[in-house]
Amino acid sequence: MTGQRGISEFELVARYFAPLARDFPGAYGLLDDVALILPAPGNELVVKTDAIVGGIDFPATTPADLIARKALRVNLSDLAAKGAVPRAYLLDLILPDTVDEAWISTFATGLANDQEQYRVHLIGGDMSATSGPVVVAVSAFGEVACGRVIRRGGARPDDVVFVTGTVGDAALGLSLLGGAPAGLEPASVAFLAARYRLPEPRVALGPHLQDVATAAIDVSDGLVADMRHICAVSQLSAVIEADRVPLSTSARQAIGDDGERLAAVLSGGDDYEILFTAPRSATNKIAELSHSSGIPISAIGRMRPVEGPPNVVVLDNCGQAITLAREGWTHFAREP
Repeated sequence: MTGQRGISEFELVARYFAPLARDFPGAYGLLDDVALILPAPGNELVVKTDAIVGGIDFPATTPADLIARKALRVNLSDLAAKGAVPRAYLLDLILPDTVDEAWISTFATGLANDQEQYRVHLIGGDMSATSGPVVVAVSAFGEVACGRVIRRGGARPDDVVFVTGTVGDAALGLSLLGGAPAGLEPASVAFLAARYRLPEPRVALGPHLQDVATAAIDVSDGLVADMRHICAVSQLSAVIEADRVPLSTSARQAIGDDGERLAAVLSGGDDYEILFTAPRSATNKIAELSHSSGIPISAIGRMRPVEGPPNVVVLDNCGQAITLAREGWTHFAREP
């Protein structure tokens, strides 16, 4: 790939991305067509791939380092929800000619920062040109003990539904990019926007859930939509109590008495928290895990046997079902 930046794809890889692979022997310095990953004895690899697209998953004006970090983190979030420890990733970078070398340098710096934080390494990938927006695709590899991966399909009747952190910040942050409502404090606007731009995958917590979670997923499409995924694979239904869904102080301020914003919290995506189920007998252990990790974990509902197709019911504080216009984000879906 060459373009206005006047430098070839291979020069860009050698200058900005090969240094990110130097500490992973199987990457061969990005000088070969493949990389090798050997899991530790008794472990198996967990693989996840996801892409983010300019104008869809991030505003076109987003700084390059934040784009890089979000692209990596959304994949690490999936590994965390499976109980896996991240090890390495592949990167496909598709760029328009309007992107210059300074942008690529900033992008690589963002990756370097998160590689150090999450102890993960670049091991290969590809670069290409496009007439469309920036596209970043990551394939992430993690390790988990054989047979211990936490899947969507293990939930049981009467399991409690838990979620980490707070929900709805990212959806509210995205909605505020076009302008904040009167009276919302600037600090709250900044907090919510940051939660959208740069998620915090629960990488350190994820492996500890192997001992308690029966099913898990990360909240990317929206709380209700992702809960429905667990229900569909587990062949169960779920009841979510809206007033138990954890909200940040900034989110509460942004929602106020606006019912539409409350609905956005329940159906909005990009939180990248872990939504999981566990038996009631594990409640105390989960509380201890929350305390030791410093990550809030809230009980928000329960699983129940199906009566017809698997379903998710959201109840208000009076025990009445809430009707949502949409449950979450899905690509290619028509607006209701």
